[in-house]
Amino acid sequence: MASPLQTSPRATDGVLLVDKPAGMTSHDVVLVARRVTGERRIGHGGTLDPFATGLLVLLLGRATRLLPYVDGEPKVYAATIRFGAETDTDDPLGRVVRLAEPPGDDAVAEGIRHLTGELDQLPPAYSAKRIGGRRAYEAARAGETVTLMPARVRVHDWRVLERRGDDLDVQITCGGGTYVRALARDLGRLASSAAHLSALRRVRSGVFEVSDAVPVAELLTGDARVLPPRAALASTPAQSLAAADVARVARGMDVSASVDGPRAALVNEAGALVALAERRGDRWQPRVVMHRA
Repeated sequence: MASPLQTSPRATDGVLLVDKPAGMTSHDVVLVARRVTGERRIGHGGTLDPFATGLLVLLLGRATRLLPYVDGEPKVYAATIRFGAETDTDDPLGRVVRLAEPPGDDAVAEGIRHLTGELDQLPPAYSAKRIGGRRAYEAARAGETVTLMPARVRVHDWRVLERRGDDLDVQITCGGGTYVRALARDLGRLASSAAHLSALRRVRSGVFEVSDAVPVAELLTGDARVLPPRAALASTPAQSLAAADVARVARGMDVSASVDGPRAALVNEAGALVALAERRGDRWQPRVVMHRA
């Protein structure tokens, strides 16, 4: 069986891992990917702020239909938190709104303890959350008062790497929807200080590592390194199908289940993804069919 992470340079249905540089929006990266691959249908497994760098997981072509099922958690970030100043955007691009003395190490450690586990996190005012049909950052930029509701998030782990004066280098492992900018803001407040996020790099998203991603500079040369659609479901149990069952699944028909779990990646004898299926008793019902009948 072929490896689910084997590259398919001529394919446009699949997964593209990109290492985003600072200064580009995630949409900028999507535009580059469209130009390089010729594929218009591109979705992503989570954006990065323009000042941030690191891993963007892009799904191309028919593989965009797998986005709700992609292996995207946990997310791991390398971050630098700067104490002494809080900004209105919670990052280095914003306006300083509060100054305070940097906290001691004990206060930082106690703040981190309170910011680990299940949290009700208040999103940044400058975020993509919607308020009455508008993005929060649009209202904030217009000078309007932004009132957001806390969202339940999970922070699995903080690893303190180094304290360099007012800067704290950490590695944060968290669930989707967590704003690392908000963690920096709240750490400053909990430590009776002020803080903002001064640098951020996504190093992992689910099974995907930034070390496997192509830098945008290389992407511009045409080096797309598109992974097959199966890579999007790398941790989903696979069931290999005989040719007759491949034909059934391609027509949306169910087949017998021989592996455990609520979902399965149904693959052909070469290991290529035929469909993502959900269990119905002892049968697999195709939900996203990749194989053309």
